[in-house]
Amino acid sequence: MTAPLTPPHQEPGQEPGQEKGHEPEDNPWRAPEPGQSSPPAPWPGFALPTPAERAERAALRRADLRDAAVVTVAVAVLGIALGLLWLWLAPRIPLISDGKAVFLKDTEGEGAIGADGTFALLGLAFGALSAAGVFLFRRRGGVLLVLALAVGGLLGSLLAWRFGIWFGPTDDVAAHAREVGAGVTFDAPLKMRAYGVLLAWPLGAMVVHLALTALFGDREPATDDGPAPDPWGPSDR
Repeated sequence: MTAPLTPPHQEPGQEPGQEKGHEPEDNPWRAPEPGQSSPPAPWPGFALPTPAERAERAALRRADLRDAAVVTVAVAVLGIALGLLWLWLAPRIPLISDGKAVFLKDTEGEGAIGADGTFALLGLAFGALSAAGVFLFRRRGGVLLVLALAVGGLLGSLLAWRFGIWFGPTDDVAAHAREVGAGVTFDAPLKMRAYGVLLAWPLGAMVVHLALTALFGDREPATDDGPAPDPWGPSDR
Protein backbone atom coordinates (compact mmCIF):
# COMPACT_ATOMS: atom_id res chain seq x y z
CA MET A 1 0.00 0.00 0.00
CA THR A 2 1.40 3.42 -0.91
CA ALA A 3 0.79 6.73 0.89
CA PRO A 4 -1.78 9.05 -0.72
CA LEU A 5 -0.19 11.50 -3.04
CA THR A 6 -0.59 15.22 -2.60
CA PRO A 7 -2.28 16.88 -5.56
CA PRO A 8 0.19 18.92 -7.60
CA HIS A 9 -1.76 22.11 -7.03
CA GLN A 10 -1.83 21.66 -3.20
CA GLU A 11 1.02 22.07 -0.75
CA PRO A 12 1.49 19.60 2.10
CA GLY A 13 -0.67 20.70 5.08
CA GLN A 14 -2.82 22.91 2.85
CA GLU A 15 -6.56 22.61 3.23
CA PRO A 16 -8.45 21.16 0.28
CA GLY A 17 -9.80 23.84 -1.99
CA GLN A 18 -7.25 26.40 -0.78
CA GLU A 19 -4.98 27.75 -3.46
CA LYS A 20 -1.27 27.96 -3.01
CA GLY A 21 -0.10 31.22 -1.48
CA HIS A 22 -3.61 32.20 -0.44
CA GLU A 23 -4.58 32.27 3.22
CA PRO A 24 -7.91 33.07 4.85
CA GLU A 25 -8.44 36.73 5.62
CA ASP A 26 -9.54 35.98 9.17
CA ASN A 27 -6.25 34.28 10.04
CA PRO A 28 -4.49 36.64 12.49
CA TRP A 29 -1.21 34.74 12.16
CA ARG A 30 -0.90 34.97 8.36
CA ALA A 31 2.27 36.41 6.89
CA PRO A 32 2.11 40.06 5.80
CA GLU A 33 1.90 40.86 2.15
CA PRO A 34 5.00 42.19 0.37
CA GLY A 35 5.61 45.81 1.27
CA GLN A 36 3.29 45.65 4.29
CA SER A 37 4.60 45.93 7.83
CA SER A 38 3.82 43.09 10.16
CA PRO A 39 1.17 44.22 12.69
CA PRO A 40 1.28 42.85 16.20
CA ALA A 41 -0.68 39.65 16.49
CA PRO A 42 -3.95 40.19 18.36
CA TRP A 43 -4.49 38.32 21.58
CA PRO A 44 -8.06 37.11 22.05
CA GLY A 45 -9.74 38.62 25.11
CA PHE A 46 -7.01 41.24 25.69
CA ALA A 47 -6.86 44.84 24.53
CA LEU A 48 -4.54 47.67 25.45
CA PRO A 49 -6.26 50.55 27.29
CA THR A 50 -7.08 53.58 25.25
CA PRO A 51 -5.76 57.04 26.22
CA ALA A 52 -9.19 57.91 27.61
CA GLU A 53 -9.18 54.77 29.78
CA ARG A 54 -5.67 55.52 31.04
CA ALA A 55 -6.70 59.07 31.93
CA GLU A 56 -9.76 57.76 33.76
CA ARG A 57 -7.65 55.30 35.76
CA ALA A 58 -5.18 58.03 36.70
CA ALA A 59 -8.07 60.22 37.88
CA LEU A 60 -9.41 57.35 40.00
CA ARG A 61 -5.98 56.84 41.59
CA ARG A 62 -5.75 60.53 42.45
CA ALA A 63 -9.25 60.42 43.96
CA ASP A 64 -8.30 57.35 46.03
CA LEU A 65 -5.19 59.09 47.39
CA ARG A 66 -7.18 62.23 48.20
CA ASP A 67 -9.91 60.28 49.99
CA ALA A 68 -7.32 58.26 51.91
CA ALA A 69 -5.62 61.45 53.14
CA VAL A 70 -8.97 62.94 54.22
CA VAL A 71 -9.93 59.75 56.09
CA THR A 72 -6.56 59.55 57.86
CA VAL A 73 -6.74 63.12 59.15
CA ALA A 74 -10.45 62.99 60.08
CA VAL A 75 -10.13 59.72 62.00
CA ALA A 76 -6.98 60.85 63.81
CA VAL A 77 -8.67 64.07 65.00
CA LEU A 78 -11.37 61.93 66.64
CA GLY A 79 -8.67 60.84 69.08
CA ILE A 80 -9.28 64.04 71.05
CA ALA A 81 -12.84 62.90 71.80
CA LEU A 82 -11.58 59.45 72.76
CA GLY A 83 -9.04 60.97 75.13
CA LEU A 84 -11.67 63.08 76.87
CA LEU A 85 -14.03 60.12 77.22
CA TRP A 86 -11.22 57.96 78.58
CA LEU A 87 -10.40 60.65 81.16
CA TRP A 88 -14.05 60.89 82.15
CA LEU A 89 -14.93 57.17 82.27
CA ALA A 90 -11.70 55.56 83.47
CA PRO A 91 -11.86 54.47 87.13
CA ARG A 92 -9.86 56.59 89.53
CA ILE A 93 -7.07 55.31 91.77
CA PRO A 94 -7.35 57.10 95.13
CA LEU A 95 -4.13 58.01 96.94
CA ILE A 96 -3.53 59.39 100.42
CA SER A 97 -0.53 60.89 102.13
CA ASP A 98 0.54 60.89 105.80
CA GLY A 99 2.83 63.84 105.29
CA LYS A 100 5.88 61.67 104.65
CA ALA A 101 4.81 59.12 102.03
CA VAL A 102 1.97 58.43 99.63
CA PHE A 103 -0.12 55.26 99.85
CA LEU A 104 -2.95 53.59 97.99
CA LYS A 105 -6.14 54.25 99.86
CA ASP A 106 -7.77 51.10 98.45
CA THR A 107 -5.09 48.42 98.22
CA GLU A 108 -7.50 45.94 96.60
CA GLY A 109 -8.76 48.30 93.90
CA GLU A 110 -8.54 47.42 90.22
CA GLY A 111 -8.40 50.93 88.86
CA ALA A 112 -5.17 50.36 86.93
CA ILE A 113 -6.65 47.44 85.01
CA GLY A 114 -9.91 49.29 84.59
CA ALA A 115 -8.19 52.21 82.87
CA ASP A 116 -6.71 49.95 80.20
CA GLY A 117 -9.99 48.07 79.76
CA THR A 118 -11.92 51.31 79.40
CA PHE A 119 -9.53 52.52 76.73
CA ALA A 120 -9.82 49.23 74.83
CA LEU A 121 -13.63 49.29 74.87
CA LEU A 122 -13.73 52.91 73.80
CA GLY A 123 -11.23 52.16 71.05
CA LEU A 124 -13.40 49.34 69.69
CA ALA A 125 -16.46 51.60 69.77
CA PHE A 126 -14.63 54.41 67.98
CA GLY A 127 -13.30 51.90 65.46
CA ALA A 128 -16.80 50.68 64.63
CA LEU A 129 -18.17 54.23 64.36
CA SER A 130 -15.32 55.48 62.20
CA ALA A 131 -15.57 52.42 59.94
CA ALA A 132 -19.31 52.99 59.47
CA GLY A 133 -18.72 56.67 58.70
CA VAL A 134 -16.01 55.90 56.15
CA PHE A 135 -18.21 53.25 54.54
CA LEU A 136 -21.04 55.75 54.16
CA PHE A 137 -18.55 58.32 52.87
CA ARG A 138 -17.44 56.02 50.06
CA ARG A 139 -19.08 52.66 49.58
CA ARG A 140 -16.69 51.58 46.86
CA GLY A 141 -14.03 50.82 49.45
CA GLY A 142 -10.51 49.97 48.39
CA VAL A 143 -7.21 48.95 49.90
CA LEU A 144 -6.03 52.54 50.33
CA LEU A 145 -9.19 53.42 52.24
CA VAL A 146 -8.78 50.50 54.64
CA LEU A 147 -5.11 51.37 55.23
CA ALA A 148 -6.04 55.01 55.82
CA LEU A 149 -8.66 53.91 58.33
CA ALA A 150 -6.11 51.76 60.18
CA VAL A 151 -3.41 54.45 60.20
CA GLY A 152 -5.89 57.11 61.28
CA GLY A 153 -7.17 54.86 64.07
CA LEU A 154 -3.65 54.24 65.36
CA LEU A 155 -2.81 57.96 65.29
CA GLY A 156 -6.12 58.69 67.02
CA SER A 157 -5.31 56.18 69.77
CA LEU A 158 -1.91 57.75 70.34
CA LEU A 159 -3.48 61.21 70.45
CA ALA A 160 -6.19 60.04 72.87
CA TRP A 161 -3.60 58.45 75.17
CA ARG A 162 -1.45 61.58 75.39
CA PHE A 163 -4.49 63.87 75.54
CA GLY A 164 -6.03 61.97 78.43
CA ILE A 165 -2.79 62.01 80.41
CA TRP A 166 -2.22 65.68 79.67
CA PHE A 167 -5.64 66.77 80.97
CA GLY A 168 -5.70 64.21 83.80
CA PRO A 169 -4.22 64.49 87.29
CA THR A 170 -0.62 65.59 87.44
CA ASP A 171 2.06 62.92 87.36
CA ASP A 172 4.04 64.69 90.09
CA VAL A 173 2.48 62.72 92.92
CA ALA A 174 4.76 64.12 95.66
CA ALA A 175 4.00 67.73 94.80
CA HIS A 176 0.30 66.96 94.58
CA ALA A 177 0.39 65.29 98.01
CA ARG A 178 2.10 68.30 99.57
CA GLU A 179 -0.44 70.58 97.90
CA VAL A 180 -3.53 68.80 99.24
CA GLY A 181 -2.01 68.06 102.65
CA ALA A 182 -1.81 64.98 104.86
CA GLY A 183 -4.85 62.75 105.20
CA VAL A 184 -6.56 64.13 102.07
CA THR A 185 -7.50 61.74 99.28
CA PHE A 186 -6.50 62.66 95.74
CA ASP A 187 -6.45 60.88 92.38
CA ALA A 188 -3.42 59.15 90.95
CA PRO A 189 -2.29 60.16 87.46
CA LEU A 190 -3.97 58.40 84.57
CA LYS A 191 -1.64 55.81 83.09
CA MET A 192 -1.69 53.11 80.45
CA ARG A 193 0.06 49.87 81.38
CA ALA A 194 -0.92 47.59 78.49
CA TYR A 195 0.08 49.42 75.32
CA GLY A 196 -1.57 46.77 73.18
CA VAL A 197 -4.92 48.49 73.79
CA LEU A 198 -3.75 51.19 71.35
CA LEU A 199 -4.47 48.69 68.56
CA ALA A 200 -8.12 48.26 69.54
CA TRP A 201 -9.26 51.18 67.39
CA PRO A 202 -7.44 50.32 64.11
CA LEU A 203 -8.19 46.59 64.37
CA GLY A 204 -11.85 47.16 65.15
CA ALA A 205 -12.13 49.70 62.32
CA MET A 206 -10.63 47.35 59.72
CA VAL A 207 -12.79 44.40 60.75
CA VAL A 208 -16.02 46.40 60.75
CA HIS A 209 -15.24 48.15 57.46
CA LEU A 210 -14.39 44.89 55.70
CA ALA A 211 -17.58 43.31 57.04
CA LEU A 212 -19.71 46.24 55.86
CA THR A 213 -18.06 46.18 52.44
CA ALA A 214 -18.64 42.44 52.09
CA LEU A 215 -22.29 42.71 53.12
CA PHE A 216 -23.45 46.01 51.64
CA GLY A 217 -20.69 47.22 49.34
CA ASP A 218 -21.23 48.04 45.69
CA ARG A 219 -20.69 45.07 43.42
CA GLU A 220 -19.87 44.98 39.74
CA PRO A 221 -22.71 43.60 37.61
CA ALA A 222 -22.24 40.02 36.52
CA THR A 223 -21.58 39.46 32.85
CA ASP A 224 -22.73 36.60 30.65
CA ASP A 225 -19.45 36.41 28.77
CA GLY A 226 -18.05 32.94 28.61
CA PRO A 227 -14.45 32.02 29.28
CA ALA A 228 -11.77 33.67 27.15
CA PRO A 229 -11.07 31.69 23.99
CA ASP A 230 -7.92 29.64 23.79
CA PRO A 231 -5.57 31.45 21.37
CA TRP A 232 -3.92 28.15 20.47
CA GLY A 233 -7.15 26.44 19.57
CA PRO A 234 -8.52 23.17 20.96
CA SER A 235 -6.01 20.59 21.97
CA ASP A 236 -6.03 17.18 20.34
CA ARG A 237 -4.59 15.50 23.41
